Amino acid sequence: MAFLEDVVFHHLPRLIVALIVLWVGLKLIKVLCKYLDKSMTKKKVDVSLKAFLISVIDIALKALVIVTVLSMVGIKMTSFIAMLGAAGLAVGMALQGTLQNFAGGVIVLLLRPYRVGDFIEQGGISGTVKSIQIFNTVLNTPDNKVIIVPNTELATKTLINYSKSETRRVDINVGIAYGESIDKARDAMLKIADGYADVLKDPAAAVVVTSLAESSVNLSLRVWVKNENYWSSMNDLTKAVYDKFNEMNITIPFNQLDVHVINEK
Repeated sequence: MAFLEDVVFHHLPRLIVALIVLWVGLKLIKVLCKYLDKSMTKKKVDVSLKAFLISVIDIALKALVIVTVLSMVGIKMTSFIAMLGAAGLAVGMALQGTLQNFAGGVIVLLLRPYRVGDFIEQGGISGTVKSIQIFNTVLNTPDNKVIIVPNTELATKTLINYSKSETRRVDINVGIAYGESIDKARDAMLKIADGYADVLKDPAAAVVVTSLAESSVNLSLRVWVKNENYWSSMNDLTKAVYDKFNEMNITIPFNQLDVHVINEK
C-alpha cells in the first residue's frame, strides 16, 4: 500500500506533466511546420526544397521533444544517449540503403537535376515528379500510376530530364516507296510544318533522309516546339503527314510476305 502511494504521489504527477509536455510539443511542432510552409510559399521557395526542409525539421523537433519527455520521467539521458548511440550504430549498419537514400535526397536538392513538375526517366521508369521526400521521390506516370523511386537511384545514376530545356525537337519518321519523289515528299512535309502554329521558326524545320531501308526510303521531319507542346505536336504532325501523303498519292510501304505454293503432282 505504501509503495502504491509512493508511486501515485511521486511518479504520477511527473508522468502527467511529461504527457502534457509531449502533447503540447507535438501540437506546437505541427503549427510551426504549417507556419514554415506558408512562409516558404510566400517567399517562393522551391517546392521540392520546401517539402524536404519541413520533413527534416519535423523529425528533428519530434526527436527533441521525445528526449525531453524521457528526461522528465526520470530516465538518465547519459545512459540513454549511450544506449541510443549503440542502437543507432546497429540500425545504421542495417539501414545503409536508407541512409544512402537520405544522402541522395540531399544531393538532389543541392544539385537540382530535377524539380517537382519535371518529367524524368531513369532505368526504364518515367513520370512527372510529384514530390521529393527524405528517402524517396514520387513520380506520377502518364496513365496515373504512382512510382516511388529511392533517391540514391536518381542521384547517382544516369537520368533523363525531359523538362529541363524550354524547347524540344519533334521527329516525325516516315518511309516512302522506292520510285517516289523525295523532293515531293519533302516539300509536302515542310508545308505541313510551316502551317502548324506550335512549330517554332528558329531553328527552322528540316526534312532529312535517314536511311535507305529494304522496302522504303526513310525520311524524318524535324521541327522544334515548346516543351509543353511536344506530345500534341507529335500526334498532330504524324496524322497530318499521313493524310497529306494519302492525298498526294505518295505510297507509304509496309512489310509484305509473298508466299509461293509449289504443286508437286
